[in-house]
Amino acid sequence: MPKKKKKKYYTVWKGHHTGVFDSWDDCKAQIKDFQGAQYKSFSSFDAAKKALKNSYKEYVNKSKFKSELSEEQLIKIGKPNFNSISVDAASSGNPGKLEYRGVDTKTKKELFKQGPFDEGTNNIGEFLAIVHGLAFLKQRNSSRIIYTDSRTALSWVKKKTCNTKLKGSDKNKPLFDLIKRALEWLNKNEYSTTIVKWETKAWGEIPADFGRK
Repeated sequence: MPKKKKKKYYTVWKGHHTGVFDSWDDCKAQIKDFQGAQYKSFSSFDAAKKALKNSYKEYVNKSKFKSELSEEQLIKIGKPNFNSISVDAASSGNPGKLEYRGVDTKTKKELFKQGPFDEGTNNIGEFLAIVHGLAFLKQRNSSRIIYTDSRTALSWVKKKTCNTKLKGSDKNKPLFDLIKRALEWLNKNEYSTTIVKWETKAWGEIPADFGRK
């Protein structure tokens, strides 16, 4: 029997309409095409309602993350390299609506974003985000590194393949066209950019995270 998906509630501080919404679709309608939208997901209605009364910065910009790693492990891992960009993807279902983006690791300023695409998977989005990041940095002759929290996508990029089991269809054709373009780019271009696994257990969620967990 499939595991029941946990219910989420979404607080929108800045959007076309503000408030607490009980579905991602309703939340997305408030933030789509709204510059500087502020929103975050919560596991209960009460938590989302309480957050609405407070500042967005209390929940997003000030990290409340506490590492479960020992001090020795944290010292060994070190701190993130802020001369970098971070990439991430989010899909509502598997497959489902998919989007990905890249941000400045330190400031979280969005550098690029694609989607939503129909019938995509998170692994595909993570893969496309890395390749987009590589092209983005090469075009600007940048020495910055790329952070990803997906080992699968990192492996696909290194092998220059998109080893998804998802089948192409008329509905997801734009997504598969983009995958084709990404693979062509990997095979035609050389790059010196270092791609690094984001240490979630030590640093918390990757800065490009969409905040829907």
